[in-house]
Amino acid sequence: MKNITNKRKYSKELEGNLNTVGKNIHNIRTKAKLSRQKLSDKLMLIGIDISTQSIYDIEVGKRTVLDYELCAIAKVLNISADELLENFKNKLDSI
Repeated sequence: MKNITNKRKYSKELEGNLNTVGKNIHNIRTKAKLSRQKLSDKLMLIGIDISTQSIYDIEVGKRTVLDYELCAIAKVLNISADELLENFKNKLDSI
């Protein structure tokens, strides 16, 4: 698999990642003691098909997150999508 890098305008702020929420998803998921498989299963129950490998790729910044996926992940983690985006919003506010 080839290495994917982000060359978009805010790539410095994104640190080369393809999303801004992966680290937050990982931190919140592990704090809730929820495995990637369990998160994937819960998403599947509400009709969102994201494999455990895709969740890993999101968490490490190798995959983008669609808007409906972000909302579903937030719902399953029992938080708001805004909370997942908070770190990036703070970076943008400082520019």
